Amino acid sequence: GRNFFFFIIKLTDKFMATNDLMSELQKDSIKLDDDSERKVVKMILKLLEDKNGEVQNLAVKCLGPLVSKVKEYQVETIVDTLCTNMLSDKEQLRDISSIGLKTVIGELPPASSGSALAASVCKKITGRLTSAIAKQEDVSVQLEALDIMADMLCGLLVNFHPSILSCLLPQLTSPRLAVRKRTIIALGHLVMSCGNLVFVDLIEHLLSELSRNESMSTTRTYIQCIAAISRQAGHRIGEYLEKIIPLVVKFCSVDDDELREYCIQAFESFVRRCPKEVYPHVPTVISICLKYLTYDPNYNYDDEDEDENAMDADGVDEDYQGSDDEYSDDDDMSWKVRRAAAKCLDAVVSTRHEMLPEFYRTVSPALIARFKEREENVKADVFHAYLSLLKQTRPAQSWLCDPDAMEQGETPLTMLQSQVSMIVKALHKQMKEKSVKTRQCCFNMLTELVNVLPGALTQHIPVLIPGIIFSLNDKSSSSNLKIDALSCLYVILCNHQPKVFHPHVQAIVPPVVACVGDPFYKITSEALLVTQQLVKVIRPLDQTDVFDASPYISDLFACTIKRLKAADIDQEVKERAISCMGQIICNLGDSLGADLPGTLHIFLERLKNEITRLTTVKALTLIAGSQLKINLRPILGEAVPILASFLRKNQRALKLSTLAALDILVKNYSDSVTPAMIDAVLAELPPLINESDMHVSQMAISFLTTLARVHPDSLSKISGSILAELIALVRSPLLQGGALSAMLEFFQALVATGTASLGYMDLLRMLTKVGHHVDLSGQPELKTVILDAFSSASEEVKSAASYALGSISVGNLPEYLPFVLQEISGQPKRQYLLLHSLKEIISSASVAGLKPYVENVWALLLKHCECTEEGTRNVVAECLGKLTLIDPETLLPRLKGYLLSGSSYARSSVVTAVKFTISDHPQTIDPLLKNCIGDFLKTLEDPDLNVRRVALVTFNSAAHNKPSLIRDLLDTVLPHLYNETKVRKDLIREVEMGPFKHTVDDGLDIRKAAFECMYTLLDSCLDRLDIFEFLNHVEDGLKDHYDIKMLTFLMLARLSSLCPSAVLQRLDRLVEPLRATCTTKVKANSVKQEFEKQDELKRSAMRAVVALLTIPEAEKSPLMSEFQSQISSNPELAAIFDSIQRDSSSANMESMDTT
Repeated sequence: GRNFFFFIIKLTDKFMATNDLMSELQKDSIKLDDDSERKVVKMILKLLEDKNGEVQNLAVKCLGPLVSKVKEYQVETIVDTLCTNMLSDKEQLRDISSIGLKTVIGELPPASSGSALAASVCKKITGRLTSAIAKQEDVSVQLEALDIMADMLCGLLVNFHPSILSCLLPQLTSPRLAVRKRTIIALGHLVMSCGNLVFVDLIEHLLSELSRNESMSTTRTYIQCIAAISRQAGHRIGEYLEKIIPLVVKFCSVDDDELREYCIQAFESFVRRCPKEVYPHVPTVISICLKYLTYDPNYNYDDEDEDENAMDADGVDEDYQGSDDEYSDDDDMSWKVRRAAAKCLDAVVSTRHEMLPEFYRTVSPALIARFKEREENVKADVFHAYLSLLKQTRPAQSWLCDPDAMEQGETPLTMLQSQVSMIVKALHKQMKEKSVKTRQCCFNMLTELVNVLPGALTQHIPVLIPGIIFSLNDKSSSSNLKIDALSCLYVILCNHQPKVFHPHVQAIVPPVVACVGDPFYKITSEALLVTQQLVKVIRPLDQTDVFDASPYISDLFACTIKRLKAADIDQEVKERAISCMGQIICNLGDSLGADLPGTLHIFLERLKNEITRLTTVKALTLIAGSQLKINLRPILGEAVPILASFLRKNQRALKLSTLAALDILVKNYSDSVTPAMIDAVLAELPPLINESDMHVSQMAISFLTTLARVHPDSLSKISGSILAELIALVRSPLLQGGALSAMLEFFQALVATGTASLGYMDLLRMLTKVGHHVDLSGQPELKTVILDAFSSASEEVKSAASYALGSISVGNLPEYLPFVLQEISGQPKRQYLLLHSLKEIISSASVAGLKPYVENVWALLLKHCECTEEGTRNVVAECLGKLTLIDPETLLPRLKGYLLSGSSYARSSVVTAVKFTISDHPQTIDPLLKNCIGDFLKTLEDPDLNVRRVALVTFNSAAHNKPSLIRDLLDTVLPHLYNETKVRKDLIREVEMGPFKHTVDDGLDIRKAAFECMYTLLDSCLDRLDIFEFLNHVEDGLKDHYDIKMLTFLMLARLSSLCPSAVLQRLDRLVEPLRATCTTKVKANSVKQEFEKQDELKRSAMRAVVALLTIPEAEKSPLMSEFQSQISSNPELAAIFDSIQRDSSSANMESMDTT
């Protein structure tokens, strides 16, 4: 290595030499001895002072790789020299040294890697920088030093904050504003990682200075500083808000626009960063923002409502180009105050979804009235705030559409509905403004509005269409504006009735056709989507509405076919041209005449191309299903074998789409589908019928069902391998839902065809499945065969027999149900299995069929609901619940009556029964349940532990499947729920097992049930939870038993993405238990399971750590970074951490719920 360096130094061309050195240093293989190290460092530092700027720049670049290659003391030499040069009076040298220091800081290993280098270098830099900052001689040196300080605080965890703080604070009153600004940035980085004492000092200093309020100029700086601290470390400043907010409110009323802007920006950062502590002050913040949103002292808006008649559909005179911004006053700063107010409202609306109704009462009308704002930037922020309001209204829809919730009168959606005409009126004037940005805002707004309230614009289409067309035709429109206009039009077309648009088709078609021909592919692509929707509008096949589409067909066809034929075109345009043409043929194919066969042949070509085949299959499915009975015969002969070949391709979406296409082709074109074509398809089916992919199996079985109905003679060919696969699938325990229904339909169709070649044995295997639908009581020996099976030694045979008896009974209730009831009473040994048969009957029989037997069954079940055997009680409870659904009016009150029973077994059966009346789709019992579920949940206070546990399980089921039942009860339920998360000493007992003592915790199951409920509530009722109270209990769970730790780790991961700012405030308390879990050692002589459990816990805890680290400020917490360095210095933990980080970066954070 040494000779090589001397060689470089001797070279005369310094530039080339430095360049070569740079590339050598970047190689990993390079090793330097002490002597070479010293020489290289010395030379590079000398080159930094070179006259030639290019050489200097290269030398600085060498510093990066050099720092990681040389020994520590050499790094200190570099830093020392750079710091000295920073204070030089030569400007160029100062600049290059400052870049050098930043480079070195960027290359230092973080403290979390366990290296001490960073600490010693930072100590040195801090000492030199603080003195440079304190000497207020040369402002540019000060500014550079502050900049480097900020860099250092941001990237590295430094431990001598007090000296840095005492050096920075005086700079807040520097006569130079630039110095103050950089000081604020440095303080912002300091508060992320400094200790608590330093933080308290800083806040106390700011508060006392603000209270003194010596000069306007410094007050502004202090308010800016507080806002910056809140932005960077909101989780720490929260507890001081009580003192800070009144001061900021007071300064809002001082007549100084700049100060007002800073005050409102401070509010915005409090709202976003300290959600809990700011809560009591939100109304004050809103009223201040609403006041300053309209604050425009130097401008007179006298045009408030001067042209009511501008709402005419034909629009104001077409040349009208909006206000020309004729007013401009450079000294007027009021727009900054308005902008800050709009942004702050945006923050309030985005973070406080529990106040939605209030926002629609006060904030919404105020924002709508400000759409006329004259400053474009402010206007964009007003629009953005309104968009945030609409977005907040959208996720809540799932429970707002709930029939019970709608009874409450004004919901956010109904309030929005009543303001639509105000919104449209305000937007109408803006849609023809010159400003592109304004028009884009209008389109975004309409799009979001229609997404939240489909159909909202029905009355307003005549007013809006001219505005959209204006942007499509306007020569000055940018591409992005056209794309936004088209996508807005698309959403409006999709979400309103076709007839609303019929008067405007004449105006819409020409600009859209022109856009399909646009040279820019993104516009073409968006326009093809609109065209496809437009085709559905001008000829809706499901309505008899008479609209004459004929004048438009040739234009729409011509522009689409041109794109369909083009080969050298963007992939997305290709796909959308195929879909669009599919729609044209589906809805207008009977008017295409001679163009049709040629177009279908293009589809055939596209079917043969790997890139376009999937889209073409979907388009053909659409055409084949058209009511117009399009003539596909010319291409079927070639298309069906190609489709059959797709079934063996390894592309799931293609298989599914192809099966759907073949199904509809066989249904609608049975006269043209030849046996040879069908054989080609049947040959590909066996591998598709398989439990590994139920959805593909379901589609394949549906195809066979269609075949059985349309081409029964072709079924004789399925007896071989296809039948073998079907029978294997019938035996699979995974067969359920859609695939099971498809299977039953197939066998019904099969039995109907009377195909002879299927033997009796084959069908007997399917007996249980068919029994549901066919009366088998003509087979008297069945009962005895099945009852004999009840005595079998194999558990599997027993449960199959009980299921079969239930299924057969469904086919003939009068014959079988009394028999089953009699057996239950007379055969105590077989009771459990017979109850399972009864459960099957109640679940599957028709309501009308069961009605006559309800009373007998109910009476029988009640006898058994106090059974001591828990398994039996659970089956009884399920039967009771499902029976209640048959006649809820009578039976639900009865169930409620049994809550008063003296037997805790009976009470637990009743509460469990309620669980089986709740499902995730609407049922007639819902309103009745909603009224009385509170009574069932009162059992959360039951003296019996087991009753409380089943009450939690029922509550969990309601929260998961139908949250609207329990949303309004949370205030009363949560305290009892949280109460059950505590470990209770009185439930822990010692059991002696031979020589060993073993502790048993009887409270574990109920705690587990309580934590499971908490996890569910995160998904369904987040907006009704006090997240900080919730976190207290999560924190306890992190220190609990294995099962509960696992649950709370999952919750932490979920919380990190749902409410990061709250988690951040509690981070230090949450990290400790995670760290304890990861560092626990299992006793050396423990059993294998103990080691496995501990490993699982570590992995789970690490998942939580990785999730916490997705919160941007998390790693700035001193405890968290200490934990990180502990992880990276422990090989076992580091390996777990890395593997989880790899997994989570491949975007499976969401699927954590399933792990």
